[in-house]
Amino acid sequence: MTKKVLLVILLIGAFFNSFSQEMLKAGEPVFKAGEKLSYSLKYGFFTAATTNIRVEESDKVFEGHTAYHIVADAKTAGAFDVFYKVRNRYETYVDQTTLLPYLYAENRHEASYKHKDNVSFDHVDNKITAAKGIYPFKGKVFDFLSAYYFSRGVDISHIHIGERFDLQYFLEDGVHTLSITYVGKEVVDSDIGKFNCLKFNPTIIPGRVFRKDSKLYLWITDDNNRIPIKAHVELIVGSLSMEITGANNLKFPLNSVSK
Repeated sequence: MTKKVLLVILLIGAFFNSFSQEMLKAGEPVFKAGEKLSYSLKYGFFTAATTNIRVEESDKVFEGHTAYHIVADAKTAGAFDVFYKVRNRYETYVDQTTLLPYLYAENRHEASYKHKDNVSFDHVDNKITAAKGIYPFKGKVFDFLSAYYFSRGVDISHIHIGERFDLQYFLEDGVHTLSITYVGKEVVDSDIGKFNCLKFNPTIIPGRVFRKDSKLYLWITDDNNRIPIKAHVELIVGSLSMEITGANNLKFPLNSVSK
């Protein structure tokens, strides 16, 4: 469940890729090497897990291009760590100019379950190679980490309430689509301050985790950083939320509002 919620939350930020055929990434990334974002994942009032996401310089070269190394570590906390220990790592290498992914890797330890995968993106021949096979694609396709970092630099000044968008991303066995609706603007209070935010609502597929009428909402800072501040999703039993606990080495100042 930790991976599913983290995945959906980070993917929401990436929908701007499909907002318009005319839409392009900003000239310079809105993040820099050294950035670190920290979150707590709460089930009701209890902290179930923590997540840290950081951007590093990389000495790897792909097709003659330098890359950023983006890493997300997630682990359970408190009583959840006793009954269902999770130690997951997700990594992606993205082009420093285009921010398209070259290589995605995940190493998951969830109780007795273990899973590893290495996914390569060939943007010349439009194919993805993963543990389960080779998958063709059209247009821009991301893993969930590269999707979020790409989207942060996109101009969304003309977005309107109620507009719905589709995002292409690769996960385990193929290219999938996520639909997201822009809800509007809200002020959100957090552990690191109070911020003007953009609010989004993605479509949820019912199943073992989500109810038929479950809602998922995400709030992203309405500034140059575009970082997730809070997310909330309804489950079959209870609800789960992700809240920011730290934001370090950002490229731009966070524009908090007075309490």
